[in-house]
Amino acid sequence: MDNCLFCRIVKREIPSKIVYEDDLVLCFQDIAPKAPVHLLLIPKVHVASLNDLKDEHKDVMAHLTMAIPQVAEKMGIKESGYRVVVNCGKDSGQEVAHLHYHILGGRSFGNTFG
Repeated sequence: MDNCLFCRIVKREIPSKIVYEDDLVLCFQDIAPKAPVHLLLIPKVHVASLNDLKDEHKDVMAHLTMAIPQVAEKMGIKESGYRVVVNCGKDSGQEVAHLHYHILGGRSFGNTFG
């Protein structure tokens, strides 16, 4: 996916503030944060959305999910709490067609959604 914004970040063609990286995933700061901590955690392999997951993605998705508390701890929000959001499709607000988890923290979100 040569034109995918997040694939270009993975390839270092576009700069980002990376906070965590390993062989399978990359986590970087959102450029338009909605909370004091607002990160995007992505698989390095291109998957457009949750709707595009296949059996071959099981390991990377498990790894992606397991990375969330590691990132939260590194950013100092693991104990106070954080929100994880994944949007799927245009109506949900997904702006980049590359599966990504928003990790938000650093303030109270209460019980509100949306």
